[in-house]
Amino acid sequence: MTDGVLVVVDVQHVFADAGSPWGAPRFAEVHPAIRRLTAAFPGRVVHTRFVAPAEPTGAWVPYYEQFPFALQPPDAALYALVDDPGGAPVLDAPTFGKWGPELAALVGDGPVLLAGVSTDCCVLSTALPAADAGVPVQVVTDACAGASDADHGRALAAMALYAPLITLTTTDAVLAGR
Repeated sequence: MTDGVLVVVDVQHVFADAGSPWGAPRFAEVHPAIRRLTAAFPGRVVHTRFVAPAEPTGAWVPYYEQFPFALQPPDAALYALVDDPGGAPVLDAPTFGKWGPELAALVGDGPVLLAGVSTDCCVLSTALPAADAGVPVQVVTDACAGASDADHGRALAAMALYAPLITLTTTDAVLAGR
């Protein structure tokens, strides 16, 4: 089994719901892989949640003008996790990227395995600063879904450019310990 901590990025109803403006079309296809990984990393899973800020500032003001449906409190149903995290930590952030002091404290020196949504937004925005911090990052490609297939592919291609800081892998490879 691969060492490290699995970070399940933003597996929330707002991204799972096909009718949501932020729905990831392949969410239902990658969700079983995310569940397999979560089961394989007992005690080594961190879940993240994107939540809206109480009061948007800066560039977030026009962002939420474009997506006013999302200005809801953190306990709104759209921000709920799809799966019960059990005793695993849940890190909330009003930013796309989840890497920062809180996540760094939870994962230590890594490696960090990333799965979740959306590949081209929150996964990418978490992977790059983690790699910049010197933490080895593995992106589990078949356990991530993008805003579209093309966006998913472009994000993976961009992250592949950061090798060996960021490597791309699959659920089967992770579970086989490769």
